Amino acid sequence: MPARDIYHDAVKNALLKDSWTITDDPLHLKWGQKDMYVDLGAQQLLAAEQGNKKIAVEIKSFVSPSEMQDLKDAIGGFVMYRAVIGRLEPERTLYLAVRDNVFTALFEEPIGKLLIETANLYLLVFNPDSETIVQWIP
Repeated sequence: MPARDIYHDAVKNALLKDSWTITDDPLHLKWGQKDMYVDLGAQQLLAAEQGNKKIAVEIKSFVSPSEMQDLKDAIGGFVMYRAVIGRLEPERTLYLAVRDNVFTALFEEPIGKLLIETANLYLLVFNPDSETIVQWIP
């Protein structure tokens, strides 16, 4: 099993504060002979007639010396996990969790806006200090 991201607990606590139930920690996916682990699976009861909203959350810290390499790795993993989740659990939506300062530094820049638009990224922006969700995109 892969190592947890340094912000794993902060995101997990933020989801719990936002009334999500953690269903998988980590969410195990298997495609062919390959095993993959998305950091968290969660669900939230929306309304009796709507049922449950299910999400998967891949947490990325962006702490290496190259933020562009981190971005490339994060997007590649997101696209791969989204493809597999789309086949195995089509009712589950994948989110990439990033700190609020990473969102400002990367995803509010032209390259980040381009990726959100063209790669159809779903972001969960969180504050690691308060362990809260700042924004959901889209």
